Amino acid sequence: MLNTGSTSAEQGPPLWLLAELTYRCPLQCPYCSNPLEFANHKSELSTAQWIDVFTQARALGAAQLGFSGGEPLVREDLPELIGAARELGFYTNLITSGMGLTEAKIEAFRDAGLDHIQISFQASDAEINNMLAGSRKAFEQKLAMARAVKAAGYPMVLNFVTHRHNIDQIDRIIELCVALEADFVELATCQYYGWAHLNRAGLLPTKAQLDHAEQVTNAWREKLAEQGNPCKLILVTPDYYEERPKGCMNGWGNIFLTITPDGTALPCHSARQLPVSFPSVTEHSLSHIWYDSFGFNRFRGYDWMSEPCRSCDEKEKDFGGCRCQAYLLTGDATQADPVCSKSPHHHKILQARAEAEQPQPGIEELTFRNERTSRIICKA
Repeated sequence: MLNTGSTSAEQGPPLWLLAELTYRCPLQCPYCSNPLEFANHKSELSTAQWIDVFTQARALGAAQLGFSGGEPLVREDLPELIGAARELGFYTNLITSGMGLTEAKIEAFRDAGLDHIQISFQASDAEINNMLAGSRKAFEQKLAMARAVKAAGYPMVLNFVTHRHNIDQIDRIIELCVALEADFVELATCQYYGWAHLNRAGLLPTKAQLDHAEQVTNAWREKLAEQGNPCKLILVTPDYYEERPKGCMNGWGNIFLTITPDGTALPCHSARQLPVSFPSVTEHSLSHIWYDSFGFNRFRGYDWMSEPCRSCDEKEKDFGGCRCQAYLLTGDATQADPVCSKSPHHHKILQARAEAEQPQPGIEELTFRNERTSRIICKA
C-alpha cells in the first residue's frame, strides 16, 4: 500500500454510499456530472450485484445511501433496490431529474421504504429549462412530479444548478421554490468538472452576478424567517471565486464512497477522470477497496503532498483541495488546488475570472451531452 501517512487501522469506515445505477439519461445538460466518455461505459451491475454492494457497505458502517445516475429511474429494478437498502437499515435518497417519475412510482418507492427524493431543475421558466435539458416537456414534468412528491408526504427538496445563463433569475427561482412549498433548496452554482469544465467559458458567472445572487438569497432568507416559513436556502458558490479550496469530500477516501454503473469504486463521483487505477466491486471486496486499494489510499494523509501544501498550516482543513480540479487545471493531481491563492497555478483561476467578464457563448453554443448516443442507450 502507498505510504500516505494513514493506515487502514486509522482510517474510519465509509459513511455515505452513492450508487450511480446508470449513466443513461433522457436529458442533455451541458454541465452533466457523468464522464465525457459516458457512452463507452455501457455495462451495469445487476440487481444482485448492487444488493451485494449495499450489504458489504452496510457491514463496513455506511449509513446513508443515495441512488443516482445518469437518471436512476431508468433502472426498472429501483423499487427492489430501495427495498433491499431499507431492510439493511440505510437512510435512502433518490436523486432524480423527475423524468420518468410518476405518482405510481412515488407510491411504490414509499412502500419500498424510500426516505427522501430530490428533484433537479434547470431554470425557473420552461424555455430555458427545456433548452438546457434538451427536452420540450421537461419543465412541466418536473413541476408535476415536485407537487406529487410533496403530496406523498416527502420533504420537498429541490436542486437548481445555476450558471451565467440563469443566475440572474435567482429571485424567480426562489419564488418558484416557495410556491412549490419547498423545505430545502440547493442553489448550486456549477462546479467545473466533466461537461461543466468543457463548457466553463459559457457557464461561469461573473463576480457581479454571484454577488447579486447572494444578496437576493439573503433577502429571501430574512423574508422567509419573518414569515415563519421553514424553507432553507443553501447557496453554493463556485470554487473559482474563493481564495482557499474546500476540504473536498471531507478528505480523499475519508467518508464518501461512489460505485459507478459498471462497479468501479471511486472516492468521489468525479475521480474517474484522474490517471489513477481504481478497483472494481466485481473483482474485490469493498473492505479491500476501502482500506487497502491503491486508488483509495492515493491521496489519503499528507505524505503525497507537494509544496506549498506539505508545509501549509491549513492542510488539515482543506487536505490540499480538490484532486480532480488540480488535475484538470494543471495536469498533475498532486499539485495544490489552483483555487488556493498560495498555489503557483492560482493565475489560472484569476484568468478564468477575467474571461468571465467578457462576452461568452450563449446557451445554444454550449456543447451538450452526446444527444444521439444518450438517447440510444436510454432505450437500451
